[in-house]
Amino acid sequence: MLFRPERYEINHRTIKLLIGLIAISLANVTAFFSSTPIASISASYYDEDWARDFLVGSLFAISAFLFAYNGRSSREMLLSKIAAVSALGVALFPCKCGDHPQLIPGVHVISAAIMFVVLALFCYTFYRRAKAKGHRQANWRAGIYVVCGLAIVASIALLALDHFLGGVISAKVVRLTFYCERAALIAFGISWLTASHVLPVITDPSERVSLLPNQTPRPAGDGPGTPVQMAGTR
Repeated sequence: MLFRPERYEINHRTIKLLIGLIAISLANVTAFFSSTPIASISASYYDEDWARDFLVGSLFAISAFLFAYNGRSSREMLLSKIAAVSALGVALFPCKCGDHPQLIPGVHVISAAIMFVVLALFCYTFYRRAKAKGHRQANWRAGIYVVCGLAIVASIALLALDHFLGGVISAKVVRLTFYCERAALIAFGISWLTASHVLPVITDPSERVSLLPNQTPRPAGDGPGTPVQMAGTR
């Protein structure tokens, strides 16, 4: 017998879970399907195999979920929309990889930088809300958010430093851009997967969320998301 859903709209926990899974898998899947070792994740755009399709499709999916995500304040809603537009910018305006020219110079790099900065800010938001709860599992999540936020910032900073040094670091580490992008995306994915409250070890049973359609929604947790309404209420 099929369950009757108590919610007719997409749940913000489901959004977090899907965003997290896509972000964690994006770098490794594109690298796996690329015909040659890619210097950056964006370089797979010029691959004529599945790598380009997965890259563009994943970025569009992340953008769509971020567009649907409003948070708990106008500030968070604005940040999610900025990140969504930035993800589209990364997908629609390919990088200058090898001999391939850019459609509009600078749009790809600026979009990627803005997206990662906003995602680091979300890690800080997740951290504050988890820390305010004070119990053991919430403190574990707070620690995860700190590590993820620092990983994103460090990845951006390392790429920026290499740029200002004229490529000194990337001359020694050939795939530096790919490694930094992968680290930032995995950190981004882990933070949102953690905020989904579906992971048992780092989520107290009283706040754990089931994604099954017949389960009653729990109160909103660490991550930005509008408070969940109970079925039949306004």
